[in-house]
Amino acid sequence: MSLELFLLIIVVITALAFDFTNGFHDTGNAMAASIASGALKPKAAVTMSAVLNLIGAFLSTAVAAAIAKGLIEPGLVTLELVFAGLVGGIVWNLLTWLLGLPSSSSHALIGGIVGAMLAAVGGHGVIWAGLLSKVLVPAVLAPVIATLVASIGTWLVYRMVRGVPEKRTNSGFRYGQVGSAALISLAHGTNDAQKTMGVIFLALIAYGSAAESDPMPPFWVIFACAVAIALGTYLGGWRIIRTLGKGLVEIKPPQGLAADSSSATIILLSSHFGYSLSTTHVATGSILGSGIGKAGADVRWGVAGRMASAWLITLPAAGTVGAAMYWLVNSIGGFVGATVGFLFLAGVSFIIWLQSRKTPIDHNNVNDEWEGTLAAGTGDRQPSVTSKTPEPV
Repeated sequence: MSLELFLLIIVVITALAFDFTNGFHDTGNAMAASIASGALKPKAAVTMSAVLNLIGAFLSTAVAAAIAKGLIEPGLVTLELVFAGLVGGIVWNLLTWLLGLPSSSSHALIGGIVGAMLAAVGGHGVIWAGLLSKVLVPAVLAPVIATLVASIGTWLVYRMVRGVPEKRTNSGFRYGQVGSAALISLAHGTNDAQKTMGVIFLALIAYGSAAESDPMPPFWVIFACAVAIALGTYLGGWRIIRTLGKGLVEIKPPQGLAADSSSATIILLSSHFGYSLSTTHVATGSILGSGIGKAGADVRWGVAGRMASAWLITLPAAGTVGAAMYWLVNSIGGFVGATVGFLFLAGVSFIIWLQSRKTPIDHNNVNDEWEGTLAAGTGDRQPSVTSKTPEPV
C-alpha cells in the first residue's frame, strides 16, 4: 500500500469520526427544546432526529461545495493537512461536549482546516473573502437574527392564546413542536453532514481521484457521511441537550414551537444558499429568543455568556490544534507520522470519554431540574422527583 493511499484511508476514517461527533454534539440543536418542553420523550426524540438527519444529508450538496472550494485553495491541499484539520475539529467538539457547551461543530472543522493550512503554506492558502462572507459574517448574524425572530414569534404566540387555559394550549403546542423539531433535524442534515462531505471531497482532490471541476462528491461519500451523522445523532448528545434545554431557559411548549420554527427556517435558507451556517448558533439564539419573548421568563445570562465565550474561541482554538497536528505529522513524516497522529487523536478522545463518565448525563437525567451546573442534581441518574416536565406526547 502506498503512503498516499494509507493517508487517504486515515483521512476518510477521521472525517467520518468527525461527522459522528457532529451528530451527537449537535443533536441538542434539534431536540433540546422538544425534550425540555415534554413534547417528545428523550429516546424518541433522538431516534426521530437520526432518521431525519440521514434523509436530509441526501437533499443538498451546496454547503459541501462551499467547504471544498470556497474557503481554502484546493490546489494547495494535502492529505496531511486535511487530517490535521479534522483532528482540530474533533478535539474541540469533544472538549465542548464534555463541558456541555453547545459550540459550533462547523466552526471547529473550518478552524482546524484553516489552522492546518496556515501552518502548511501561510496566509495565501486561505480564501479570506470566502471565509469572511460564508463563515464569519453568518456567525455574527445568525444568532442575532434567530434571537429576534424567536422573540417576536414567542410574543405573538402568547398574545394569540391569551385567555385560553394553559393545559389546553400546551397540549396543542406540543404536537406542533414535534413537527417543527422534525424540520430542524431535516435541516441539520442538509447543512452539517455536507461539511464532512466537503472535507472528504478535498481529500479526494488532493489524492487525485476527484477534480475541482466536479459538481458534487461521489455518492459513496454522501452515503457514508449521512450514515455517520445519523449514528452520532441516535446516541444523543445528552450533555449538550441538558444545557440547551434546561440551563439556558425554562422552556414551555409555546416557546419551544416558536424557537424550533425559527431555527428550521433559518437553517434551511442557509443550506439553500450554500452558507456554512452553524446550527448551534441558530438554535441557541432561537431558544434565547423564546425566553426574551415571554414575559417573566427566567433567562440564565451566565450560561449564555459561557456559550458566547466558547463561540469566540472556537475558530482559533481548533485552528491551533490543527496547526500543531500538521506540524507533528509533517515533522515525523511517512507512515509513522500518520500513525502517530491517529493514535494521538484516539488517546485524547479516550481520555475525554473517561472524564465524562465521572458526571454521566443520559436520557434518564437529561430533564432533571437545573441547579446551577451541568451535573448538579443528576447524581442519582434518575428523573428528579421535583421535575415538572409535562408528559410527552
